Amino acid sequence: MNRRDLLAALGGLSGSLTGGLALGLPSSALAQAGGNVSRIIVPFAAGGAREAPARAIHNELGAETGQTWIIEARPGAGGAIGTVAVAKAEPDGRTLLMAASSHFVTAAMGATPNYDPIKDFQVVANLGDQNYILLVNAEVPARTIAEFIALAKSKPGQLNYGSAGIGSSTHLAMAYFVKSAGIDVVHIPYKGTAEAVTDVGGNRAQAVIVPTAGSAAFRNDPRYRVLGITGKKRSAQLPNVPTIAESGLPGFEFESWFGLIGPAGIPRATVDKLNAAINKVATTKAVQERLIGLGLDPSPLSVDAFQREFLKDRDLMYRVVNDVGLAKKG
Repeated sequence: MNRRDLLAALGGLSGSLTGGLALGLPSSALAQAGGNVSRIIVPFAAGGAREAPARAIHNELGAETGQTWIIEARPGAGGAIGTVAVAKAEPDGRTLLMAASSHFVTAAMGATPNYDPIKDFQVVANLGDQNYILLVNAEVPARTIAEFIALAKSKPGQLNYGSAGIGSSTHLAMAYFVKSAGIDVVHIPYKGTAEAVTDVGGNRAQAVIVPTAGSAAFRNDPRYRVLGITGKKRSAQLPNVPTIAESGLPGFEFESWFGLIGPAGIPRATVDKLNAAINKVATTKAVQERLIGLGLDPSPLSVDAFQREFLKDRDLMYRVVNDVGLAKKG
């Protein structure tokens, strides 16, 4: 799924290393595994949205613990290079992946990324969830999700929606909405989110779903109207915007989690200690404010709760990709 950079690139260590992150667990299996340096691998370029949540927690996490972690960018192959590196790492809890819902999309589309997105990984801790908002042109005669669905049903094939490109999160989210609502709205793929939003502002397309992060300019522009948010609950950033589920399409939910996962086989005691340390830091006021500033709703979960969300999201991504027609045939 496409993500816009949320932080400027930070200075790095040699090569792909982009900085140090203190994370350790004194007297734990992590420290005993040998050495005092561990890694959080970001499978995309340094300075982007995947790196930002790790940066948001590093100061407090360093104070809470003691082992030195470095954030290492390993971009390439749509995230597969860094992801494979974690899948094949020693399962000692000292190599983690900064992951998100797009973790499942490559496999869902029928590609062979040299890893199984479920079997090769162990969930560790969720940091936050990113929501999306459904924007329409202000001239569209619909002020609620229910009214938009009714309008689209009265004009099948006459309304358009934009996206950041085929297979992007903005495409999958809107296509899933269209499918769930049983409406016929034509997809227009653009090169990026900004272009799609611009054309909605000019009424060349009538609707678009965009991440809440960076959407303030659109929300405050009189050319647009916000109809709803895609998450399972209202966003802490936009408490007055109703969910799509509560305002016309019961049961609808589409959001992206951002969390840390590791290779399969990490001892449960090590996973639990990591989860407890990360969750403690993620519930502090300072860290929560940073995560919200990145467009995330803080959502620390237990290991078991995160695993349930992980599997639920896998099912959703596979279903959405299939519904949108992007699943590989044969």
